[in-house]
Amino acid sequence: MERVKSRGVTRVAVPVTIVLLMAAAIISFLLLWSANRADTASREQQSGLVADVVNKLPMHLAMSLEANTTWDEAVRQAEKPVADVAWTDSVYGPGLFKLIGGSETYLLDSQDRPYYAAVPGKHIDPQNYARRAAIVRPMLAALRRMMLKPQAHLPDPKARNPLVADIRNIDGVPAIITLDPIVSETGAVIQKAGTEHVLIYVYPLNPENLKKYGDRYHVTGVRFSWTGEHSRGEAVQPMLSLRTGRTAGYFIWRPFAPGSAVLGDMIGPLLGALALVGAVIFFLLRRIRRGAAELMASEAQAKHLAFHDALTGLPNRALFEDRLERALAATRRHPEDLLALLYLDLDRFKKVNDTLGHPAGDELLCEVAKRLTEVVRGSDTVARLGGDEFAILHTQLESERDISALCERIIQAISEPFDLIGSQVFVGISIGVARSDCDGFDRTELSRKADIALYGAKAEGRGRFAIFAEEMDTTIQIRRTMEGDLRSALVAGDQLKVCYQPKYDAASKSIVGIEALVRWKHPKRGLLSPTTFVPIAEETGLIEPIGEWVLEQACAAAVEWPSQTISVNVSAVQLRNPFFAHRVLQILGKTELDPARLELEITETSFMESIESCIPNLKMLRAVGIRVALDDFGTGYSSFAHLRSFDVDRIKIDKSFTLAIDNSGDSNAIIKAIVDLAHSTGIQITAEGVETAHQSQFLSAVGCDELQGFLMSRPLSLRAMDALLGVERRPNKQVLAA
Repeated sequence: MERVKSRGVTRVAVPVTIVLLMAAAIISFLLLWSANRADTASREQQSGLVADVVNKLPMHLAMSLEANTTWDEAVRQAEKPVADVAWTDSVYGPGLFKLIGGSETYLLDSQDRPYYAAVPGKHIDPQNYARRAAIVRPMLAALRRMMLKPQAHLPDPKARNPLVADIRNIDGVPAIITLDPIVSETGAVIQKAGTEHVLIYVYPLNPENLKKYGDRYHVTGVRFSWTGEHSRGEAVQPMLSLRTGRTAGYFIWRPFAPGSAVLGDMIGPLLGALALVGAVIFFLLRRIRRGAAELMASEAQAKHLAFHDALTGLPNRALFEDRLERALAATRRHPEDLLALLYLDLDRFKKVNDTLGHPAGDELLCEVAKRLTEVVRGSDTVARLGGDEFAILHTQLESERDISALCERIIQAISEPFDLIGSQVFVGISIGVARSDCDGFDRTELSRKADIALYGAKAEGRGRFAIFAEEMDTTIQIRRTMEGDLRSALVAGDQLKVCYQPKYDAASKSIVGIEALVRWKHPKRGLLSPTTFVPIAEETGLIEPIGEWVLEQACAAAVEWPSQTISVNVSAVQLRNPFFAHRVLQILGKTELDPARLELEITETSFMESIESCIPNLKMLRAVGIRVALDDFGTGYSSFAHLRSFDVDRIKIDKSFTLAIDNSGDSNAIIKAIVDLAHSTGIQITAEGVETAHQSQFLSAVGCDELQGFLMSRPLSLRAMDALLGVERRPNKQVLAA
């Protein structure tokens, strides 16, 4: 009986199951077909909208700028001899960026020379236009041609004047560049065709701007591609060049799929109505169980990655700070359980990256992490905070000797050579230490003091450790105050002064050169020498505007003097800037000084530490006749072999050797050896710091070419220098610092 019942159930269940499966299949097919039709119709509708928007985007952007360029007042302002910066800022600077959302703007005069440039929030040196000149040049030529026949070349019936817009790659980001001529709105201001001033506007197609357009037209996932490569489910719309008509790039977006959305909403109810829901649920449970196991493993991996450095496997900053906070909390409860926080920074790591490449740099970081882990105890935590910065949480501290011993082990371990991709590399490490018993139990304060100690270790010469002391904090505060005062001095414009000290021919005692020296008249601290503020300026990046200002002052002053050489000190920070040589040549052109009269002085140590980045600038400068002198020679580690390799014209013997002439026979021998070697290699010699007649006589006797020092003349003001040379400065020649 049971067998019959089972057989009957089977006979009924099988057909019913088949019917239900077929019904489910048919319903599913119809739903999928309908959803696909709806999705296709929606996609076609959106494609038309996007195509219209995309291909008119450059023109719309260009035409939106017409209010600022087709304007009688704009023409009058553009043709002024001296630009009204405030007016130009309000029309073409920050206000325009807020309104439209661009990234750069430039104004060119009738000769296509830049006289104004701005980025969001500020105007910048117009010479930054040089970075875009190659891209803009063909577009500018096209615009100039159009301006000669404007009515025959209007790109759009709605445009009142010719304009040019196109898509270009700007620093790796696609951007629309528009060129609008500044023309009269009423025709009341007469302009010669082809000589109009031009507004260049750069509008980056970055994610932020693309999202704005997507939100405006209810299109999601908008992005730009040069190649049109896209993933499944995305749509592509070519963007045509307004100038050439060819495809310039592609807009990619994710079309709204209403059919798929509805279908997704209906799957749940349909499955619930089917007789096989139990089997489906069973199947889903199995899948869920398997997925849950995979998810747990994935979450564990994600948690590890969230709190560990992907390269070295060490704890990252988040985990390290959490452990530090927990350790400090325990120390607050038990003050006898002391700890130390160590901040570590690799020395010469950048040189490894620059010479051997980033893969070698990554390998070095992994090896450093391994060595650090080996020298600490199991209770300590080693973390990588980022770049070449590491940190160690040293717990169960008994005395300061423990810290010193650990730091010495670390320095010794890192000083051993590293074998990287077939090369042996030597680096060092600097360490700053803060202790909970001396420096408090607050994580932020302890970190700040460890960072200050690290700064102190680096300032002492690197490859060493420093334990925080209160005087370090005072020193840092003084330097920060000095930095703020220096920034204020640059804004004020009347605190920095340029003095001039003559250099004399050792034989004839006639003036053969003049050195420009910057001084800072601090409103509270009085007159400050460069040794006080130049190192701070170099660290903060202020040395570049200061150096350029001094160079321009010196060149403008020297134009009025006879044929003497003008010497200007240059920082290694300036020399490392790839645009430094171009800026020097611009200043020479502006001041009309003969390049052969300019001599740039570089300190020996900074030159040797920055050889690779300095050489291209020095070669370009020497090619136009500018000379190079090595200042403070004898205090660093350069050699005559290096001097020949880098074609130095002159070396200046450091004043410490000159001052020792009266007291040390060794100094006399060193000076004579330097002079003999220099002359044998064709290098001239200048001795600094000459203060006595005996020093002058000795230096002249051993063959020094030039002498400089208080014996002959102290640094003079511009007016005093003019008087010494018998020069009456022409009133039409302006020098900024008298």
